[in-house]
Amino acid sequence: MQLSLRTVGHFIGGEEIAARGATQPVWNPATGEQQAAVVLGGAAEADAAVRSAADAFPEWSSRSPLQRANVLFRFRELMHANLDRLAALVTAEHGKTRDDARAEVLRGLDVVDFACGIPQLLKGEFSAGVSRDIDAYALRQPLGVCVGITPFNFPAMVPMWMFPVALACGNTFVLKPSERDPSLGIEMAKLLRDAGLPKGVFNVVNGGAAVVNALIEHPDVAAVSFVGSTPIARHVFTSANEHGKRVQALGGAKNHLVVMPDAEMDATVEALVGAAYGSAGERCMAISVAVAVGDATADELVARIERRIATLRVDAGDVPDAEMGPLVTREHRERVASYIELGEREGARLVADGRTHAVAQREGFFLGPTLFDRVKPEMRIYREEIFGPVLCVVRVPSLDAALELIAGHEFGNGAAIFTRDGAHARYFERKVTAGMVGINVAIPVPMAFNSFGGWKASLFGDHHVHGPEGVRFYTRMKSVTARWSESPDRQGFSMPTSG
Repeated sequence: MQLSLRTVGHFIGGEEIAARGATQPVWNPATGEQQAAVVLGGAAEADAAVRSAADAFPEWSSRSPLQRANVLFRFRELMHANLDRLAALVTAEHGKTRDDARAEVLRGLDVVDFACGIPQLLKGEFSAGVSRDIDAYALRQPLGVCVGITPFNFPAMVPMWMFPVALACGNTFVLKPSERDPSLGIEMAKLLRDAGLPKGVFNVVNGGAAVVNALIEHPDVAAVSFVGSTPIARHVFTSANEHGKRVQALGGAKNHLVVMPDAEMDATVEALVGAAYGSAGERCMAISVAVAVGDATADELVARIERRIATLRVDAGDVPDAEMGPLVTREHRERVASYIELGEREGARLVADGRTHAVAQREGFFLGPTLFDRVKPEMRIYREEIFGPVLCVVRVPSLDAALELIAGHEFGNGAAIFTRDGAHARYFERKVTAGMVGINVAIPVPMAFNSFGGWKASLFGDHHVHGPEGVRFYTRMKSVTARWSESPDRQGFSMPTSG
């Protein structure tokens, strides 16, 4: 007798909705078994969430920034109190290790910390006496209903890149999380409610393309934030623009790490292996290309990586000493495995094959770490985002050749260099065509008080995520010119001047 599965519905108007309709399995990636079913909403659910947010906007936006920040501060405390439970839920649905899941929640909470201090960034500007008896000032005001469409790889952190800043600025919010690991969105909604957030200010609608399209086309939505693959990012950006929304859409990546001949090789290899295979490579900032400057550097690098990944502990995410867990679904595992087969056909040297790793023979959605050497820029395994534990080594003769390689790629999310030469590091920092740069740091994810975003096909829109850019995205400027005088205005028929 099969026990009934847990059902993940929606959260609208301050209440968890036990919705009916078509469902999709939520898997346990470590065992391959279904653990829950997520209800797939449609246009009706999207409309209900947006209307709830629109109704809540006048009261929420009229609260002072300090009052809004106080709710977020209480939410922060509840998130910390539930940290281990939330991390376990991330591991159960995504598959990443427990330590990685805890770190994800904590990095998201960094943005909540930033949002708690947002009154400082909402002060506006004031210019006294711009003309006789006239002052001028500018206000930052909220937009209205904002939408966040977030990916499976960070079910806690990426939503927290968005909604804390949006809420602190006075907006209301509708979250559309990934249907592959949907539970974190509901859990955060309940904790926001427990923190005192008014009904309707934060809503969650689960579903697929039907919900996405309904949200970005809805007339009451003012802004859309998206993180995911480049084809979907391009669609969201184009469609949301056509419907008059403010939009930021973060797309795919193919992050390069340049290894110079003078790099400290032990530290480089350890950082590179963690950046390439951590979270099974399912990170938008994962290093998927190591660019070795010189054949001698490449030979040593490849040999050291091969030895290190032979000792990498791949296991279920809740195993205490696991360094890498499974992929999120069986379909995604097969997609990544197909790229390994493709790389062989394209002529790259397959140094380590994750398909033959012992863990790949287990139940669940496991692949071992995969390493290719002598990858060429024309190969699809170099050009396309694999989003799995596959690292490609490309050999180049010089730093300028490495920079030219990076400049020629479609994506420009992140890039790093490992070197002991400050001149090389500074030259790389100035010349590289990527939005986020690491110098002896393999995953240069900015802190919450900075902003996250790439270049080229890795970002569609003018604004990066969170930090000061997030405040600019979730507010609009209003310029006020005020005159307080008993003298009549004798310049009403001509353009005002400062005289």
